[in-house]
Amino acid sequence: MFKQLVIATGNQGKLAEIQALLQPLDIEVLPQSAFNVTEAVEPHCTFIENALAKARHASLATGLPALADDSGLCLEALQGSPGVHSAYFGGEPRSDANNNLHLLNTLKQYENRFAHYYCCLVLVRKHDDPQPLIAEGIWKGSILKKARGMNGFGYDPLFLDSITGKSSAELTPEIKNKLSHRGHALRKMLQLIQHLTY
Repeated sequence: MFKQLVIATGNQGKLAEIQALLQPLDIEVLPQSAFNVTEAVEPHCTFIENALAKARHASLATGLPALADDSGLCLEALQGSPGVHSAYFGGEPRSDANNNLHLLNTLKQYENRFAHYYCCLVLVRKHDDPQPLIAEGIWKGSILKKARGMNGFGYDPLFLDSITGKSSAELTPEIKNKLSHRGHALRKMLQLIQHLTY
């Protein structure tokens, strides 16, 4: 079993969530920024391909096992968009505020506000790992007409959880980690890691 794991993200919100959920493992979790790893190119149209590209990039640059997440918001009315383009849906400069404003403006013409967050996690033990570990998670909800809450990041102020009736940004980090797409995927990944034979 490996003792160190690089997290292939520059997103501080994602990093904090992943570190918290991986805490039960006796593994030192390090951000790729600790190794001055640049962000990987994400040219693909699917979450799994982008996550794999990021994990391979971080592992090749550090020589360590790497875990990458590719996740986004998928809307029923928009046939799955913004999807892999969630981080820059609002254009440049990239910001949560621009993305949220663009989302609200885009949805004005639709009654259907059903949405889900999707997360794909990929772990490679080396950059050319022939058997990467893959876990996915989905969080169902809908999009609010105005922002609520102060926690979280990204689209959290607009994403209404279908179970609690609260926006993701109104949830505590602990509750969010139990409900979220990333939380579901990470718990599956924990099980996969614990059953590794090499």
